[in-house]
Amino acid sequence: MLITAALTLLALIAAASLAAVGVGTPAAVAHLVFAVGIVPLIFAAMTHFVPVLTRTGDAPAIIRRLPVFAQLAGVLLVLALQGIFPYELLQLAAAIDLSLAGGLLYWIVRRARAALGRPHPGWRWYAAALAVLMLALMAILAMALWPAHWQVWRLLHLHLNTLGLVGLAAFGTLPVLLPTVLGRADPGAAQWLQRYLWPMLLAVLTVVLSIAVHWSLATVGAAVLLVLAGLLLVRWLQCFGWQRLLGDGAAVSLIAAVFGWILGLLAGVLHGAGVMPAMPGLWAWVAAFLLPLVTGALSQLLPVWVWPGPMSPQRQALRVALVAGGQGRSVVFLTAGVLFLAGLPELAMPLAASGLLWFVGGLVRYRQFRP
Repeated sequence: MLITAALTLLALIAAASLAAVGVGTPAAVAHLVFAVGIVPLIFAAMTHFVPVLTRTGDAPAIIRRLPVFAQLAGVLLVLALQGIFPYELLQLAAAIDLSLAGGLLYWIVRRARAALGRPHPGWRWYAAALAVLMLALMAILAMALWPAHWQVWRLLHLHLNTLGLVGLAAFGTLPVLLPTVLGRADPGAAQWLQRYLWPMLLAVLTVVLSIAVHWSLATVGAAVLLVLAGLLLVRWLQCFGWQRLLGDGAAVSLIAAVFGWILGLLAGVLHGAGVMPAMPGLWAWVAAFLLPLVTGALSQLLPVWVWPGPMSPQRQALRVALVAGGQGRSVVFLTAGVLFLAGLPELAMPLAASGLLWFVGGLVRYRQFRP
């Protein structure tokens, strides 16, 4: 997991740097973020949380290695999109990721069936996210079989990944992760996850269906997703209060990610209506949603991965170093997202990169960090 986290941060920094100087094709840079950075990190988070949600033992070694395999496939994908490797290897990379996602889904379902008592409903969000990812990867394979519909397959792949995989995985984790960050239980988190999985999944699929039918359908799905994000924010406010929520840098980062999700949805609707091009909205989604989500989650998870077992002074020290400045980083990431939408990528990209380097600086400041 440490290797995955490190490579994810390196991939995000590299993508921001390449985009800032205009090096690399847009597709290669975008997949450096998603295929090398985000998808493997999601796999790692699932291997961490599923044993907890199902009250079963730690994941076996082969499952813990899946994120690394996914990153290797992601590197192959990026090199193919950049033209360094033959473009045909794109299909091979997608097939590898498809098999990895299928294996992880099979393991999650088996763990849920072997759970002691009724498993936490969060596992179903992970299963749904992986199922949607598999559909997204099948869209890549379909490009080779039906190239005449390449643009449709590309849009399906994009929406199934951003709203489906990342959205379902994020909102399946946030109701559990944020109370953990604050060290205070949310007794209604399981009920929230039980109640809203199908509305969110159907909303995502509605947005995807709009690609083949009419863009106005996307507004219906986006409206449902906006309501669900708002309900989660209201729940957190009622359970914890603003003072506690704003007092922890990791919690603020996770809250900022929800606002970034809302910003990205609004940009997506504007793109569907033909008001805005796709790339500014996509980069705004990365800056305002993905970056605070990743930094907020790693602020809590990385100390546990570095210092497993009971709470220790070393773990607490690392967490303090990573959480420090979370409030400021959140403002930076959200501002970068707004600047992307305003058509100012030359300001937004360095700002987003600086926020990411700010987080990495926490690792540098922690002198006892020894993975």
